[in-house]
Amino acid sequence: MDRAPTEGWFPRWKLTTADRVAPDERLAWPQTGIAGFQHVVAMFGSTVLAPIIMGFDPNVAVLFSGIGTLIFFLIVGGRVPSYLGSSFSFIAVVIAASAYAGSGPNANIGVALGGIIAAGVVYLIIGLIVIKAGYRWIEIIMPPVVTGGIVAAIGLNLAPIAIKEISGGDFDRFIGIITIVAVGVGAVYAPGVLRRIPVLIGGAVGYLVYWIGANLFALGKPIDFSVLATAPWIGVPHFTAPTFSMTAIALIAPVAIILVAENLGHIKAIAAMTGRDLDRYIGRAFVGDGLATILSGSFGGTGVTTYAENMGVMAVTKIYSTLVFVVAAVIAILLGFSPKFGALIHSIPVPVIGGLAVVIFGLITATAGRIWVEHKVDFSETKNLITTAAAVIAGAGDLTLQFGGFTLGGIGTATFGAILIYALLNAKKTKPHDAIDPAL
Repeated sequence: MDRAPTEGWFPRWKLTTADRVAPDERLAWPQTGIAGFQHVVAMFGSTVLAPIIMGFDPNVAVLFSGIGTLIFFLIVGGRVPSYLGSSFSFIAVVIAASAYAGSGPNANIGVALGGIIAAGVVYLIIGLIVIKAGYRWIEIIMPPVVTGGIVAAIGLNLAPIAIKEISGGDFDRFIGIITIVAVGVGAVYAPGVLRRIPVLIGGAVGYLVYWIGANLFALGKPIDFSVLATAPWIGVPHFTAPTFSMTAIALIAPVAIILVAENLGHIKAIAAMTGRDLDRYIGRAFVGDGLATILSGSFGGTGVTTYAENMGVMAVTKIYSTLVFVVAAVIAILLGFSPKFGALIHSIPVPVIGGLAVVIFGLITATAGRIWVEHKVDFSETKNLITTAAAVIAGAGDLTLQFGGFTLGGIGTATFGAILIYALLNAKKTKPHDAIDPAL
């Protein structure tokens, strides 16, 4: 059973004034509101950046990040503190499936949405299986060496997109570098909780420097503020209906596997932070994430996932109350219904987006190293070396496989390849002295 017989579906949040607030506790409502807004700021940079890179409407993405967070809250019974934002794992496959040129609205967004819905369905099915059978089988088929290799492949697969966006000319390269440096400085030197929003800080600095150079000194294409000035404060976002293509589904649906590994890791981390055993909610968390992704894709939004940025805020503030995320979700929904907010986002210059993308995609790749180090992956074992090597190069080189009418892109090839190769090589228990010398 997911809960003890005496428990209700939701906890009874107790009011507290302690410095550390548990998931089933709450602060006074004014403080809860402030804490919720803080989480909106933390998720803002990445949740907005992902749809822009894919050519999606950021208003719709932010709106469904809020709705998705509420769905997640309901499914887990308000017992797992998490915010659901736009997943970067979808970027490469969405761009490939929709043949997106990399600037402006994505004209073929419907095809990508069909694939996102398919990924959500796969995610939902995995969640239902986990509820029935437990989650240990996931750790068996996707140990840290496999998930790390897949994560590295995703980051490297995206690298050309980011570099292209800051390579339009000398001024664009300068802006891209300024943005990258600003993100780093913000992450290291910004005071307090501001260190949790380096993407937002870097974007603001890059935007300002670009405006000075382009609008005041004519070094680049000036930022046009006319749309921002005329956009209404309140309005319905532009929803888009999905279309279903088997090719796009084959490309995008495998991302569900990445989301499963990512969400599992996040829940384990939250459990460690809160001191609560959250294993019994893992299946329900997958179901909530899957349902949120299906709903988002049905109306023009991105696939969603639990957010490390918001976990960082919890680690800093020690406020784990799940009611804080309800407040954050409501604020995000309100932002989604503001066309002026969307116009502001669309005014961000391409090289600023490119600079942010360089950092974000690099961090995705670097996360692989963190996974391997934290789980003490032994690269003296041949099976680990071969699995990682194959996955990383397949993803970085965008190895595409054709199966009749189906096309499997680099991310899908790296994902399934890593799982299958590891399973094959793990059949024989290798010893350290059997390893291949990577220097050969």
